[in-house]
Amino acid sequence: MESWELVIIGAGAAGLAAGIYGARSGLKTLIIEEKMAGGTTSDAPVVENYPGFPRIGGGELAEKMTVHCKKVGVTIHEIETVTGLDFEGERKIVKTSRAAYEAKAIIVATGSHYREIGVTGEKKFRGRGVSYCGVCDGPLFRGKRVLVIGGGNSAATTTLYLSGIAAEVIVAHRRSAFRAEEALVKDIASKKNVQVFWNTEVLEIKGAKLVNKVVLLDNKVGATKEITVDAVFVQVGEAPNSQIAKDASIQVNDKGYIKTDVFQRTSIAGVYAAGDVTNHPVKQVGTAVGQGITAALEAYSYIRQPYYRK
Repeated sequence: MESWELVIIGAGAAGLAAGIYGARSGLKTLIIEEKMAGGTTSDAPVVENYPGFPRIGGGELAEKMTVHCKKVGVTIHEIETVTGLDFEGERKIVKTSRAAYEAKAIIVATGSHYREIGVTGEKKFRGRGVSYCGVCDGPLFRGKRVLVIGGGNSAATTTLYLSGIAAEVIVAHRRSAFRAEEALVKDIASKKNVQVFWNTEVLEIKGAKLVNKVVLLDNKVGATKEITVDAVFVQVGEAPNSQIAKDASIQVNDKGYIKTDVFQRTSIAGVYAAGDVTNHPVKQVGTAVGQGITAALEAYSYIRQPYYRK
């Protein structure tokens, strides 16, 4: 069994930031990521609110973080899934699909996954017109008519990205106003090929082999209508990837987010959490980075200076 001082689960913004600070502090640091390094930051069409970068693609920002992390000496294992955590006794064991690792401290930075809307046809047509990532699948629908579901920042940025690819973008939002940043809302209003249906929910996604129609409900007047679309982009937020934490008896709140204090400490000594998987109320790249830094420095104190903070 390999022994590490710090094992970080997840290579999104929080995990990569934690890795940089862990390695720079002198800790032998391993990051384990079930997909490719970058996390959901990589899925963002464009990031315009990360300090120092007025405008940068999410994939580019994630790549810069990953390169930086490796440069300071962090080992990153990609395409390796963590299957369980064992905190019996004093040792902390991270079990994966490939091996098991012993750690003195652990940071859970597993992020979140895209929420589904739970309507008929959503699962059936996933990958066949139903998508949760505009950057990943938007180019497949160049010159087509697409629907975006949602009204927050992720829906707004996806709408803006798709407006430069698709012939027409329709937005269905169940409220009467966006919940996104004002700058994004103004940009959407300036796009001639974007149409917004307010107070509108999707009842069903239809198609043959691929998506071709959706049924919409105007929840203000109670009327339904069917419109033709070539793709549906679901952008209604995320849910935490906290199952391995829950299975290891790490405390979570009623929504499944890992409970942390201001030092990113969880309910188990020597185990920290950072990023979108935590109960922090703001889910942004900047806050994830800050939490990752805090978690790494606290892990350093726990490992090298146990008297520093009790």
